[in-house]
Amino acid sequence: MNDFVMALEELQKEKGIDKEVVYEALEASLVSACRKNFGTSQNIKVDLNRKDGTVKVWAQKDVVETPQDDNLEISLEKAQQINAALQIGDVVDIEVTPRNFGRIAAQNAKQVVVQKIREAERNIIYGEYKGKEREMVSGMIQRKEKKNVYINLGRTEALLSPAEQIPGEEYKQNQVIKVYVVEVRNTPKGPQILVSRTHPELVKRLFEQEVPEIHEGIVQIKNIAREPGSRSKLAVMSKDPQVDPLGACVGPNGDRVNAVVNALSGEKVDIVVWNEQPDVYIAAALSPAQVLRVDVDPENFMASVTVPENQLSLAIGKDGQNARLAARLTGYRIDIKSGTLGRVILDDEEEDYFAPPFEDEDD
Repeated sequence: MNDFVMALEELQKEKGIDKEVVYEALEASLVSACRKNFGTSQNIKVDLNRKDGTVKVWAQKDVVETPQDDNLEISLEKAQQINAALQIGDVVDIEVTPRNFGRIAAQNAKQVVVQKIREAERNIIYGEYKGKEREMVSGMIQRKEKKNVYINLGRTEALLSPAEQIPGEEYKQNQVIKVYVVEVRNTPKGPQILVSRTHPELVKRLFEQEVPEIHEGIVQIKNIAREPGSRSKLAVMSKDPQVDPLGACVGPNGDRVNAVVNALSGEKVDIVVWNEQPDVYIAAALSPAQVLRVDVDPENFMASVTVPENQLSLAIGKDGQNARLAARLTGYRIDIKSGTLGRVILDDEEEDYFAPPFEDEDD
């Protein structure tokens, strides 16, 4: 077993595994092995010599006046033949190392070391990806099982559940995609990494990657409203008056925003400039529609927006999407109306809208 001691020294250096943890685990496994192989009912302990790797098995017996069970007890007279200082109530160790126990010890040593290496590697992976929670990572699609998509991240794999998949997006084997790390769990089977393609923060991380001004903190993303697979709205501002936040995000010839759109499988992205004045911000959020007027009730977070007659459908968007995303982006309940086509009430929590005939204010 001397080779085992030397191997543990190397293991501690290479894997960072505390050799004392391995020793203690091995001693515990040898106790179980001893009971299994030799059927003993004695209270036993195993000592593994840290210097030369030799193993000894000891039966632990209580010192009593008259033993009732020779496997668990020893008389005071016999105990004092071993150690004259022993008294009733003490515990004496008697060596009972079985023959060929070294072979059993070697087999168990191998199993324990393999187990500890696996545990150490799992802990390393867990620590590495725990630090990547709320970050974006790239991976290759490995397989699909029961609508779940498993993504190879290199040293481990991540789970993309159906709830975190973009509606209608195809996931093909060996395809490289970017995902947002939602949570990393430490389970008995190893770290479980849960990722998302629908999280709004994925859009933010993509822009951080593509736009140096965002990465450097010059341009700031104030809010994101997203309907995955369809459209996102992004509100940005610049801390430097010399830097146009909209132009920085769009990039030369639209290269930067197009890179984000491609990474999101064609999801449309609207970029608007954030403004501390709610009426200006709401008007921008309804882009690409033109807005004539915005009346704001800041206490109730409500806004009445007037648009030209020919802009009403554009302001509302298909199935109310444009106005719905604008409401989510700004945090305001929005009432959009035109002079002739009527109005539509839209709330962040409402999916439907209605447009009754326009009524004059005098009525």
